[in-house]
Amino acid sequence: MKRIIDIIMSTLLIIICSPIFLVIFFIVKKKLGSPVIFRQKRPGLNSKVFNVYKFRTMNDAYDEQGELLPDAVRLTSFGKLMRKLSLDELPQLWNVLKGDMSFVGPRPLLIEYLPLYNERQARRHDVRPGITGWAQVNGRNAISWEQKFEYDVWYVENRSLWLDFKILLLTVKKVFVSEGISAEGHVTIEKFKGDKGR
Repeated sequence: MKRIIDIIMSTLLIIICSPIFLVIFFIVKKKLGSPVIFRQKRPGLNSKVFNVYKFRTMNDAYDEQGELLPDAVRLTSFGKLMRKLSLDELPQLWNVLKGDMSFVGPRPLLIEYLPLYNERQARRHDVRPGITGWAQVNGRNAISWEQKFEYDVWYVENRSLWLDFKILLLTVKKVFVSEGISAEGHVTIEKFKGDKGR
């Protein structure tokens, strides 16, 4: 049932939001250049790797040695606005339609984190990752990794259509009040360094 709902909702939203997609596409291309869509490999259901899609929010500024500058420097004011309104996440509707993701589930994280999870934390990959999730409506990037993973696993153990509906409603509220977009001192959140001992 959840997969059927994902297909119907993603199809409808892609159609309804197509004018918004086009507007954002041309603004991003003008302000940040190509590629407009940011692609990155992330682990999904059963740790299967897929390409997650987002609108680009950073420029390609390099230092004198030819190294990319830190994210905090490359994130533009336009990019910050996109993240604040969660508009950069819109291309993930294609991920939902393809079956890589669901509307609700643990957020897909970096592949490099896979060997760092303890047994309990790894359970977040027992379900499809989501555009939003229980951790996102309970602090997003302003909470610790330990709290985030506890929320993710709690969702896996208690998931239901009613809980998904509740999370979607809370997500709309979070977008409007712009809570938890970043951790203190970081553009998003500091990197996860592992928690095997717990």
